[in-house]
Amino acid sequence: MKGTYIFLADGFEISEALTTVNMLRRGGVNVKTVSIYDDRIVTSSNRIPVIADMAFGEFKASTSFGPCLKTDVMIFPGGMPGSSNLAAFGKLMDIMMQHHAEGGTLAAICAAPSVVLGLLPDLSGKKMTCYDGFEDALIAKGAEYVKEGVVVDGNMITGRGPGWAVEFGLAILTHIKGQEVADKVKAGLML
Repeated sequence: MKGTYIFLADGFEISEALTTVNMLRRGGVNVKTVSIYDDRIVTSSNRIPVIADMAFGEFKASTSFGPCLKTDVMIFPGGMPGSSNLAAFGKLMDIMMQHHAEGGTLAAICAAPSVVLGLLPDLSGKKMTCYDGFEDALIAKGAEYVKEGVVVDGNMITGRGPGWAVEFGLAILTHIKGQEVADKVKAGLML
């Protein structure tokens, strides 16, 4: 899968999703929000409706699939039941498995590292973080749980929760565009 996409399902954590999109777009990344439904409207865990850039069918029809680079990123915000809804959507999980196998990057925050990325067959040796209380699923798959705000390990970027959304977005931006671009965005935010 070519490009950078953030996937939204009903019950997603709005601050994790939109803050990440904000950081990436400030840095010049053409990130697209994708509803996993036939409709572009997705409702956050706090009952705030958001209009995604595209519905899932539009994503499938307009996205180039095949060999990808580490700068091609699939992003999964947390929130419940948003993370569970993402994980239950088999068509998306099939794409995630293929994307990961081809060396594309996966980024997930809050519950999503465990609930979504935890569906990968093997996380052996990967350093990962997640929302407190969700770490057992990662450990069971062989990951090394690290209680930090954001953890980058190769082509996997994980964040702990909503309070780390800015840093999570900046970590993805650094991964795609480099530290200099991320530093410029950070300076513009007065961080």
